[in-house]
This record gives sequence, structure tokens and C-alpha cells, in this order.
Amino acid sequence: MRRQTLNLLALLLALVIAFPGAAAAAEVFQVRSGTLLQVGDGNRSYPVELACMELAPGQETEAISWLRQVLPRRTRVNLRPMGQRDGTLLARVSLLAGGDDIADGLIAAGLARPEACP
Repeated sequence: MRRQTLNLLALLLALVIAFPGAAAAAEVFQVRSGTLLQVGDGNRSYPVELACMELAPGQETEAISWLRQVLPRRTRVNLRPMGQRDGTLLARVSLLAGGDDIADGLIAAGLARPEACP
């Protein structure tokens, strides 16, 4: 009887590890500027500033267009908080599908340059 109980517990643990519940990923609601996104997770919405990059001078309009193409409304993203500035979350933002970092994409497109992370 004890061995059956242990086997059952091991099976349940394996199922929990193998099939975790769907994570509530953040979704992009709006691109507000070349560095600022409006992001939500179902029951709240908050501004998120892209961390570890600075827009190249004169590239705001192009950066907004690039972000809107890469991050259409409801795109699921992963946020890695790096701090906050004036009530706005500073975070590394990456696509949930594929894991591409948004700041690195802007830098690679020549629209931004790397900046030291907080």
C-alpha cells in the first residue's frame, strides 16, 4: 500500500512538472512612443519603457513604425523588470514566441544604440 501511494505521488509530481498551467503573459496594448509600450496582463494595464537602449537621434518615427510592425496589438511578451523611472516600469521586453528581445531588434535595425542596463 505504501509503495502504491509513493508511485501515485511520483506520477502526480511528474504530471505537474510536465504540464504546467498556461502562464498569464503580458500583452502589448499600444506602442506609445519609440521606447514606451502600454502593456497589460488581463486585469490591469501599465506603461513599460524599453530598458538598455537609447533611440538614435531623429529615429523616433521610424522606431514607432518598427515597433508597431513587430508588436501588433495583443502580441504576447515576456517582461524582465530592470527598475522604474517616475512610475514607469523599465524592462527588457522579449517576444513570448521566439524570445527575440525588442531592444536588441531596434539596435540591429539601426534605430537605437545600446545603453548600460540599470
